[in-house]
Amino acid sequence: MKHESDQKLFENYQRKVKREKKLVFIWQIAIFVLFFGLWELASRMYWVDPLIFSSPFEIYTVLSEKFLNGSMLTHLQVTLTETVLGFLIGTIMGIIMATVLWSSKRFSDIMDPYLVIMNAMPKVALGPIIIVAMGPGYLSIITMGAIISVVITTLVVYSAFREVDQNYVKVLKSFKASRGQIFKEAVFPAAIPAMISTLKVNVGLSWVGVVVGEFLVSKEGLGYLIVYGFQVFDFSLVMSSLILIAIFAAVMYKIVERIESFLIKHSR
Repeated sequence: MKHESDQKLFENYQRKVKREKKLVFIWQIAIFVLFFGLWELASRMYWVDPLIFSSPFEIYTVLSEKFLNGSMLTHLQVTLTETVLGFLIGTIMGIIMATVLWSSKRFSDIMDPYLVIMNAMPKVALGPIIIVAMGPGYLSIITMGAIISVVITTLVVYSAFREVDQNYVKVLKSFKASRGQIFKEAVFPAAIPAMISTLKVNVGLSWVGVVVGEFLVSKEGLGYLIVYGFQVFDFSLVMSSLILIAIFAAVMYKIVERIESFLIKHSR
């Protein structure tokens, strides 16, 4: 009898969760439609200058034309490849640096003020130096995408390593576990949620780094199209590029969310 009651409570809870998710999704779609609807109306009624702010219809026209002739697909592939590589390199390097810091207390104490300074330094300002050092090509742009996220990844992940419950560490030490075994069995798994949170932040940072790099040096990519659009006063092209950046940044964010859900589900 009690089992049936618990089962009903669980089913009611599941229905409530599904209902809440559906309601959230409906609101998200409603806000999306309302935003673009008001934007189109404001442009047609000249509440805003359509030459500067463009309109959803004009953006759709530009994107259709550019995708049909293949030019937009080329620019999109370039930027997407640079962003994904910058994202992966920045995240992996940050985790490796955090691991090195955790492995040596003395080294982490030495590096602490330098990490704070590096985190405070505007990474975008390093763009011209990176381009001169590495040349005006894809490598410098990918480096921009990576460098803008590597320091924040290092700080967040290293902080997560240090905040692991020391009782886990003490139990492993009581079994004569080495420092490497402690890291593998307790520290690293416990810091996975912080790493996933860092991935979510790095999605946006990587797009910023790559697009800024394309502003400075590229002849291809969405950042290049934004600069070119400003130069020829084609703001529909500028807005089209920004919309694509927003869409694919959201897609990357959702992929990270799916990874997070998978890891949480299989870590129980």
